[in-house]
Amino acid sequence: MARAQNKETAGPAAKMIAGVARRARIRKGWTQEYLGTQLGYSGAAVSAMETLAQPASDEMLVELERVLGDNMGIFEEARLYVRLEKYPRQFQNYALLEQTAVSLRLYAAVVVHGLFQTEAYARALIGGSYPPLPDQRVQELVENRMVRKALFEREPTALIEVVLEEAILTRTIGGSEVMRDQMRHLAECARRRNVTLQVLPLDCGLSGEHAGVYGDVSLVETPEHDHLVYLEPQNESLLISDPDEVSTYAQRYAKIRSQALGPRESLDLIERLAGERE
Repeated sequence: MARAQNKETAGPAAKMIAGVARRARIRKGWTQEYLGTQLGYSGAAVSAMETLAQPASDEMLVELERVLGDNMGIFEEARLYVRLEKYPRQFQNYALLEQTAVSLRLYAAVVVHGLFQTEAYARALIGGSYPPLPDQRVQELVENRMVRKALFEREPTALIEVVLEEAILTRTIGGSEVMRDQMRHLAECARRRNVTLQVLPLDCGLSGEHAGVYGDVSLVETPEHDHLVYLEPQNESLLISDPDEVSTYAQRYAKIRSQALGPRESLDLIERLAGERE
């Protein structure tokens, strides 16, 4: 449902698309209703896009490119930036880094990392967050989280390492069936050639050492081979580029990996939790 407040919160990319689409429609002499029939949307949906009551979805941008793009690629190029504007503000800068990264080294301590979540798991997680979000915003955030998975299929391939706390695998989010499907999805991800998935066991701290006690961390290598660290405590964000600090986090991550189960043992554990092994 279109919301009046979207007009106030729409970002520059959404505003640019609304203006370009409106001018292109008028130049062709089309009504909003006629453009809607060409796009597969209602005239009301076109009006909502042009007035920013409901900015263009990723699917609508694909159709706008087909119908109004004139082979210039304007709407296609805008897809990334419109998507970025729909992410929480603190995540927007990192989202672009993630999608262009040469490599990612990830550690998740509380829930499955967003790149590895199923749609049902993400919906339960986002829908159950606090303060509560409107259904429309939940849907938007879930869709954007799923779009991030394009990274797995990107060329050139990104190399991704992820370490998950074992408690994540047994912490029920959304119900038992959601968790089984999530475990199956993790197993599929672990079998990818560009992914290394490891589990940090519950008894990691028995010897008194637990390198992961400081929480989630993401280490990013950019196409220019710069190394950055991203932290997101309590919905705040921190992007670290200082080489000394990055080195400290990289060493800590290496220690976390050394304390985790090996990739084969980790996959065996996940398959057992998915019901695929005795």
